[in-house]
Amino acid sequence: MTQRTTTHAFFDAHTGTVSYVVHDHATRRAAIVDPVLDYDFKSGRTGTQSLEGLIDCVRTQQLQVDWILETHAHADHLSGARHLQQLFGGRIAIGAHIREVQATFKTLFNLERGFLPDGSQFDHLFEDGETFMIGETPATALRVPGHTPADMAYVVDGAVFVGDTLFMPDVGSARADFPGGDAHALYRSMRALLALPPETVVYVCHDYPPASREAAWQTTVAQQRAHNIHVRDGIGEEEFVAMRRARDATLGVPTLILPAIQVNVRAGHFPPPDDNGISYLRIPLNALNSPTSPPSPNPK
Repeated sequence: MTQRTTTHAFFDAHTGTVSYVVHDHATRRAAIVDPVLDYDFKSGRTGTQSLEGLIDCVRTQQLQVDWILETHAHADHLSGARHLQQLFGGRIAIGAHIREVQATFKTLFNLERGFLPDGSQFDHLFEDGETFMIGETPATALRVPGHTPADMAYVVDGAVFVGDTLFMPDVGSARADFPGGDAHALYRSMRALLALPPETVVYVCHDYPPASREAAWQTTVAQQRAHNIHVRDGIGEEEFVAMRRARDATLGVPTLILPAIQVNVRAGHFPPPDDNGISYLRIPLNALNSPTSPPSPNPK
């Protein structure tokens, strides 16, 4: 079958994140998936170096951006969605269950009264199975909870952008102890993705490669079913859940979770500035990984 789209990948080595531009040949209309805004933890400064290749692609390919798609509210990088929207337009979209994530973190960070956990910070909230168009190419949003309650995958032209739901086969799966995460739900979401046609191209959002290979981000459903170390055919739900829970118990807090979540639940907006014109992030002391609060996420 002739492909109706082309996908361009951009790997950010600092966070292990892969962002994508997928464009429709007939119309030159495009969607961007999971863009990364740079953040220097020591200085508190943001930057756009990780976006430059993606920006150059949109410009040189003369694309019109219709969608900026987030697979979930990431804990390992700040979203570049708002910066890209300022440059190119397009609607910033995420799954409708982002409201649950927003409610959790509004409480943890004690966010300002004006922050409403209703998803209104985004331009569109996808329901499970909702279809949309990238130019003349149809796409489908699939809810794949487990890593978070709000994770989405996007099926486009024989490919699926899976976010953190699946990693490359030799890395396996993301952790499931994010607030609202669930290892049982993650297993079922992965198996639902692996029920897609075996030739379906799988584009992952992160890669943390072993020393034996370079970073990679493209595989297939067939390869995942045969080789994924956590969820290949023959591994049952209870076996996976036991493995995932044991592994999650050993993982630390991601370096950028505190700044990332505060920006990402706002669709890439910074917190509103104080009366001196400066935006501030909040650091909850003695809250993460304590017996009285939910455990926190880490990509692996």
